[in-house]
Amino acid sequence: MTIKDTPEEWEIRATVTPFVGNKTSVRTDDVVMPDGTVVHRDYQVHPGSVAILALDEEDRVLVIKQYRHPVRQKLWEIPAGLLDIPGENPLHAAQRELYEEAHVKAEDWRVLTDVYTTPGGCDEAIRIFLARNLSEADGQRFEVEDEEADMEHARVSIDDLVRGVLAGELHNNCLAVGVLALVAARHGDGVDALRPAEAPWPARPFES
Repeated sequence: MTIKDTPEEWEIRATVTPFVGNKTSVRTDDVVMPDGTVVHRDYQVHPGSVAILALDEEDRVLVIKQYRHPVRQKLWEIPAGLLDIPGENPLHAAQRELYEEAHVKAEDWRVLTDVYTTPGGCDEAIRIFLARNLSEADGQRFEVEDEEADMEHARVSIDDLVRGVLAGELHNNCLAVGVLALVAARHGDGVDALRPAEAPWPARPFES
């Protein structure tokens, strides 16, 4: 048996959008179940995101610490951001986010993994990139605001991050998935076997 996710869409009898926010909205679909019954399914509609696991020359990961109000914690994370423009090339978005949040650029980009964050209640899809050959970005630093104005920056070894994830001390999903995926890739076919940076992404189609 092949273990692979497959596209499928059950019949929707009706749809309403009771809430529309600045970046996301909430939708209610009336979905036909296999036995013919119709049930309500509420979920957050999300534009999608990119995240970047950036490795420096000492094999350390660039991480940031940021306040996240829904969970009332400051979390260590890897740089990430929304796909603000429909159909935006995710690589271009990732390069922008790495510059804005860390003032860093990278010469080598690969797709580390693609995930749905909470598929039972949100359609957010995230592409996590591996970025290597880092250097300081040119020009002035991006002017941050709101939660980002309070961000801390650090470079942490992969071993320390793995330990923190498994110890329940680090909770950001992109950091956890990204770091563990990198370790798995290194123990498998190696990072050079990862998908190219502009590999197709059915969850969020884009133009090269």
